[in-house]
Amino acid sequence: MTHSLGENSATRTASPEGPTEAGGGVQTSSPAPRPRRGKRTDWRKTFEITVLSAPAIIVFLAFVIFPVFLAAYYGFFKWKGYGPPTEFVGIDNYLTIFQDTAFHEALLHNGYIVVLSLILQGPAAVALALLLNQKIRGRSIIRVLIFVPYVISEVIVGTGWSLMLQSAGAVNDLLEKLGLGFLAVDWLSDPKIALWSLMIIISWKYIGFAVILFLAGLQSIPEELSEAASIDGASYWQIQRTITLPLLGPTLRIWAFLSIIGSLQLFDLVYIIWGQYISATAGTSTMATYMVLNGRLAGNFGYGNAVAVVLFVISLVIALVYQRYVLRRDTEGALTEGKK
Repeated sequence: MTHSLGENSATRTASPEGPTEAGGGVQTSSPAPRPRRGKRTDWRKTFEITVLSAPAIIVFLAFVIFPVFLAAYYGFFKWKGYGPPTEFVGIDNYLTIFQDTAFHEALLHNGYIVVLSLILQGPAAVALALLLNQKIRGRSIIRVLIFVPYVISEVIVGTGWSLMLQSAGAVNDLLEKLGLGFLAVDWLSDPKIALWSLMIIISWKYIGFAVILFLAGLQSIPEELSEAASIDGASYWQIQRTITLPLLGPTLRIWAFLSIIGSLQLFDLVYIIWGQYISATAGTSTMATYMVLNGRLAGNFGYGNAVAVVLFVISLVIALVYQRYVLRRDTEGALTEGKK
């Protein structure tokens, strides 16, 4: 009897977190509720994000998105550039663009510039970056000399090169004095040479940016990896091929993206060196120079706006495709939050 009463007392005396007896049954106590996150913190975070991002969003909408839609609207009119557009032509401007052989040639030149920029500047910039990443005497001066052309104004670069590459310019004069007069050609007017002259100028000006970008990427590669591979017996070129270049891949892909977009929108150097009308005959016209020649200079701003929209769409499509299939791994690796 005493043993039975002891069991009943032990049953009734239960911890707050354990089962308790109530009316002959067993009732399990519910776990302590989790503290709920206050709405005040969420509203504060939303308010801060809105206040900080609103100026940038307003500027982006005012100077990027709105002009694009406005250009698309003007592209449906034959407009002289002043007053409200009244002569509606529908999609005739856009049809004319794709039927004009001059635009086809300009688009083809842009394609050549894209490919040649990647082929000429990429390997040369990587080689220079690997060289300047070594501990050599005077590398700081060499870095500055390579980067200086990039910070020089396009107007100065175009004017200087146009004077040097004229038929009676400094380049041909130097070739004559060196006894290489047979190499003197018309660097700017000959359609077979003019595009290569443009590529030399572009490479000279923009290779400094690629070198600095690659040097920054090389600085982020741990030296321990190269040292470990060297201890294992790997040669210098094996280290660069199997370690350095793969780890430099994200930087290479970002540079290639910037080079492609810049080549598609190239205007200033071509316009300064070849002028308003010579670029088409010399084989260096681009979509941007075609837009200015057939839009503003021809007094048909509606057609010029249509060309601008086509150029924007081409650049946008290429950028989205490149980001989807080339930069996807890099952008996903940069995310700090998991996918939902």
